[in-house]
Amino acid sequence: MEVPQVGPDAPRDWVGKPTLQGRVVRLVPLAEARFAELWSVTAPDTFAFYPSLRPRDASESAFRDFADRVSALPDNVAFLVEDAATGRALGCTSLMDVRPGDRGLEIGRTWYAEPARGTAVNPESKLLLLSHAFDTMGAVRVQLKTDARNERSRRAILGIGAKFEGILRKHMVCFDGYVRDTAMYSVIAEEWPVVRAMLLARLAR
Repeated sequence: MEVPQVGPDAPRDWVGKPTLQGRVVRLVPLAEARFAELWSVTAPDTFAFYPSLRPRDASESAFRDFADRVSALPDNVAFLVEDAATGRALGCTSLMDVRPGDRGLEIGRTWYAEPARGTAVNPESKLLLLSHAFDTMGAVRVQLKTDARNERSRRAILGIGAKFEGILRKHMVCFDGYVRDTAMYSVIAEEWPVVRAMLLARLAR
């Protein structure tokens, strides 16, 4: 694989804005025109552990403001996760904390409609994102993190083959003033072939 030339002055578009096509899902750059559709499939418990959007105040208007802010971040590329067959919205995910000079980034801001949870949607989404990061971008590290209290998210991250790195104590201040501990995970380039094989085998079952 020819690794893209990156460094401290690498352009913001190291990630690009690709459409990533799978068998079950397709990841397309999230556009404002799809915000309402995404909100319509967002489950009530989605933001229970989210640091910057109050669950009790969550509304389509608040969600649009949040999505606008996220879309404008210079180190974030957000994707709508849609059904590959029907184009129906299933959730969203992002490549974030993009650091071209270090050839590193994070997969985050991920949530799915309730019917998509526990299906092939998450493993195939992660396979597509990790493939883009390691095989196309030449990344050396992809990290994932979640609120240490979020057991469902922690199980899902381990389920895609990421390694637990530890707890960042008192890492983020949440909307309600709670200072959360953050569980950190990663996949590095040397681990990617094994993780890819595991994800492919899981999707073949």
